[in-house]
Amino acid sequence: MAKMNIRPLGDKVIVKRVEAESKTAGGIVLPDSAKEKPKRGIVMATGNGRLLDDGSRSDMQVKKNDEVLFTSYAGTEIKMDGTEYMIMDESDILGVIG
Repeated sequence: MAKMNIRPLGDKVIVKRVEAESKTAGGIVLPDSAKEKPKRGIVMATGNGRLLDDGSRSDMQVKKNDEVLFTSYAGTEIKMDGTEYMIMDESDILGVIG
């Protein structure tokens, strides 16, 4: 994988969505138009933490390569080198898988 040329600031996180399932649990193959965008992904990069009132930075709760769940309307989608990523606030992440 090519090196990412973007560095998130503050409490921002860059996430790459995992691929959507192409079959239902019952084995029905879904066309692309019926696939729901997955609400999970892999953390590709994190900022250095939210700036606190006393001037220090809070620690990030997620780290690179964590698999995470996020809210439906989280972040901003960007495309770099043909790959789609999302930049979102750490607070848009609901949990870490595993």
